[in-house]
Amino acid sequence: MVGIFRTKSIEEYQSDVKSTRLKREMGALDVTLLGIGVIVGTGIFVLTGVAAAKYAGPALMISFLLAGITCGFVSLVYSELASMVSVAGSAYAYAYTSVGELWAWLVGWNLVLEYSVGASAVAGGWSAYVTGLLNSMGFAIPEYLTKVPAEGGLVNLPAVMITLFLTVLLIRGIQASVTVNKVLVGVKLLAIFIFLFLAGPSVDTANWEPFLPFGWAGVSAGAAVIFFAYLGVDSIATAAEETKNPARDMPMGIIASLLICTLLYVGVTAVMTGNMSYTQLDNAEPVAFVLRELGYRFGSALVGTGAIAGLTTVLLVMIYAQTREFFAMSRDGLIPKFICQVHPRFKTPHRITIVVGLAVALVSGFTPINVVAEMCSVGTLFAFLVSSVAVMVLRKKYPAASRPFRCPAVYLVGSLSIISCGYIMYNLSSMTWERFWIWSLLGVVLYFLYGRRHSREAKENN
Repeated sequence: MVGIFRTKSIEEYQSDVKSTRLKREMGALDVTLLGIGVIVGTGIFVLTGVAAAKYAGPALMISFLLAGITCGFVSLVYSELASMVSVAGSAYAYAYTSVGELWAWLVGWNLVLEYSVGASAVAGGWSAYVTGLLNSMGFAIPEYLTKVPAEGGLVNLPAVMITLFLTVLLIRGIQASVTVNKVLVGVKLLAIFIFLFLAGPSVDTANWEPFLPFGWAGVSAGAAVIFFAYLGVDSIATAAEETKNPARDMPMGIIASLLICTLLYVGVTAVMTGNMSYTQLDNAEPVAFVLRELGYRFGSALVGTGAIAGLTTVLLVMIYAQTREFFAMSRDGLIPKFICQVHPRFKTPHRITIVVGLAVALVSGFTPINVVAEMCSVGTLFAFLVSSVAVMVLRKKYPAASRPFRCPAVYLVGSLSIISCGYIMYNLSSMTWERFWIWSLLGVVLYFLYGRRHSREAKENN
């Protein structure tokens, strides 16, 4: 049983990176835009309405600040780790070097909730915006092709189609994906500024009364739900192995994208709840809905287009992050190596990209969005919590290791990160926790059936 806590050295990871066949094509701006691409999306364009109506009311602004502060601690932790262990595995790799193989496996297993399940929720939101935009233009898609079976439909076809399209794009190479991300992030930010410009002047502070309709418990619960919006930190870290200068570019991208996105989240929430009672915002396209209610049908169409572009970038990065996570795990032997081979021409792990793409398409086509959103949050928070432990362990284990970025007051920040993540996890629903434990138990079973026996570390140490 001692073997389940074996660790992998930083030197071994550095050796893996030197022999990798992934291309280093991203700079600091690319990493920052990658972060904005994945952070600004579902949180603003989809979940804000539901979170305001059911959890926090106008105090959702505080929920975003609470989640942003929590993620601020996490971003400092990840900045040090990503500059120190610059590999594709992100939190999985950090756990492997610090707290051992079983914990690393559990982190990687639960990151499936963050990436694949989260991508499915994003695809569902993308479909809602496309359907709404087409309806406003007079092109109605039959409801049975836009709703999952639990909602009375047959399949959410738009969600399936966009997922398969992006899967093909990711197979063809990271440069093409980065270029598409840049363009779509620009469209997304333009849409947000259009919303703020059109709806900002008509904010009525009376709509912020009562400010805490669900009390502080609602603010905390809202923060737990919309923490889904801050998944970008871990997603950015998975790009370390394809970044030109990860020691510099990763900390810059992680911290800059978090600051920019938190300001945007709070601003949009303030304007949205200032224009309309929070009780009216319970729908899958709240930003466009507010503009339509204000009479800006053209503005609503523009924002809807921006939302579609924005959700596309989120979906793109999350599928990308999942494939790189699996790539790192396969390199360590914890999942079959053959499934993560790199394409000789495109230099991408094409087989696992196909598997992940198909899985996301199936989940998004047949699963309700509210179920997958909370599942995504608990997987992310677990990875954040373990990474916060990892940064402190590695300070003790490798005191002389090169750290291009050093987390300030690491033991204080790491502890605050653990406490904050734990508090938000505590506020998740009991149903989410039940699914999390069942999912984790299944992961442990798979580890002992396959991963423990096929681990590269186990073979090299025998």
